[in-house]
Amino acid sequence: MKYLNLEDFDRAWIFRHKELPLSDDLKAEIKPYTEIVSNQLWNQYISQDSGHSSQFGSGDWPSRASVWSDKGDWQLAWDSEKNDLPSIILNHLDWDDNTNVLFFYDCDRVVETSWKVFKLSWKNFLFFDDGPILMGKKRKQVVQFLQNGNFAVGALPKK
Repeated sequence: MKYLNLEDFDRAWIFRHKELPLSDDLKAEIKPYTEIVSNQLWNQYISQDSGHSSQFGSGDWPSRASVWSDKGDWQLAWDSEKNDLPSIILNHLDWDDNTNVLFFYDCDRVVETSWKVFKLSWKNFLFFDDGPILMGKKRKQVVQFLQNGNFAVGALPKK
């Protein structure tokens, strides 16, 4: 089994929050990975040495300033009545709606959905905002959301 049922995900409440309701159709498209698969994806895409963004060291690509090209504030958009992601993020991520995206909370929690579903439910995803990273499968662009209400956009370094 590669995915958990959303109800079995330890952070599932963020997708059932009464202030930010999601339709059953949207929730069906939000797929948390099992811990084992999350660990594999984290090791493959994020870090083999650090289990959480707060632990990134100089060998981890997210800690390199050269990765990040722009930054902005996501908190203002999150607090607004509109559901739009900040324009810097939308301009940076020129993905088709059906692009598969991975949202990395930490080494044990990775969620897959489509870019379309993420754009519609991003506020729910950010109830946990302690450094998660968004990337598209087979894409170079990345975004990291920081707990202070800022974000950084950039590109994966070449291997």
